[in-house]
Amino acid sequence: MLGIRMYRFLASLAGALLLVSMTKLAPAEDWPRWRGPRGDGTWQAPKLPAQWPADGLKRRWRQPIGGGYAGVVASDGLVYTMDRQRKPGEAERVLAYRADNGEPVWQHAYPVAYGDLDYGNGPRAAPTIFEDRVYTLGAVGHAYCLDVRTGEVIWSKDFVRDYAAQLPEWGLAASPVVFENLVILQPGVRPDGCLVALDRATGQEVWRASTDPAGYATPILIERAGQPQLICWTPEHVIGVQPRDGKMLWSIPYKVTYGVSIATPIFAEDLVFVSGYWEGSKAIRLGQEPGNVELAWENERELRGLMSQPLYRQGYVYSLDKTLGLTCFELASGRKLWDDGNQLTPRDRNPQASLVWLGDEDRAIALNANGELVLFRLRPAGYVEESRTNIIGPTWAHPAYTERAVFARDDSELVCVELPAVDAPSSSNAGGGN
Repeated sequence: MLGIRMYRFLASLAGALLLVSMTKLAPAEDWPRWRGPRGDGTWQAPKLPAQWPADGLKRRWRQPIGGGYAGVVASDGLVYTMDRQRKPGEAERVLAYRADNGEPVWQHAYPVAYGDLDYGNGPRAAPTIFEDRVYTLGAVGHAYCLDVRTGEVIWSKDFVRDYAAQLPEWGLAASPVVFENLVILQPGVRPDGCLVALDRATGQEVWRASTDPAGYATPILIERAGQPQLICWTPEHVIGVQPRDGKMLWSIPYKVTYGVSIATPIFAEDLVFVSGYWEGSKAIRLGQEPGNVELAWENERELRGLMSQPLYRQGYVYSLDKTLGLTCFELASGRKLWDDGNQLTPRDRNPQASLVWLGDEDRAIALNANGELVLFRLRPAGYVEESRTNIIGPTWAHPAYTERAVFARDDSELVCVELPAVDAPSSSNAGGGN
């Protein structure tokens, strides 16, 4: 009997050790699109230390690139972004690198003419990876579907030349959104094409929606009453669209100064939330029927976001206010709880920080406008900073996270920086790499 008990105990112990081992070896999520695997700024990260090493984070590799605000994405061992080259001729490029060592895998370049495009240093929209394709939208209207491994062109569109797209002042910035067999873009074509859905395989146009001009905010896909909806914030309205056929489901007016509908909307507790600087924030309540919507609340004084994407968790939203810094408020009512007095990122004409939840608790990570990677906790009681270190030059571009690495870019380089394990010793090569 004792032998049987001992056998069961050892078998149970072995199973537990195997589970722990599998947990430690289980890879963290990839970052295949704008705002991460779910498009909402959440990442199931490996466990990170309470503090960064005293001598900074180890740089695994670096590669020179051109200018741009396009975010970085990472999937299946490859890292992608876009840039602009000025010599020998003006061109945008889609770039792919190996995630482990930074070795260039392929690039696809095509000629562009930025003209007098404001803040015209390069592309704005992060690529979107889905299955074996990468979908991109350039600042002046070029869309591509490329093979993820080779960069081979599957199909392409020039929305300005062929579709009479009207570019916004700061260029096209909304990332492609994949839904079923469609890729949905916001190119502002005329007529009636603020949004355009293309067949993912062929590039053939399937539908158009909205007479509004193109904005900068990437639309989101939600499910409401068992049906999908595409939520888009244009410079003139917040709209809900049936993503299969482009049918307009509802529309709430929200005309913004200079057309700066930038920050991606969020949806939680039956509320769609958008936030702009001059006109402030709005929360729109969705009913059970597709067309049943109402303005739940608005705040023009205390909640004024600009570029940074808000985070939501357990009834509260954390958003970067253009003047006051990181701000916490109750989503249901708009009641403000606190602001951080510009601790996370410096007060500036255009403050920026890319906010990401780490797992399911209250811990978050951000790359701020100074290129500092910041660890902190977000609670209704306040902002609690844990650690920060510089990893890149000044940037507005969103980084990508995967495994134990962060991939960040500015206007001159793309870097891979190691995220240390909990028990890892301090790095002795914070500035190393190639």
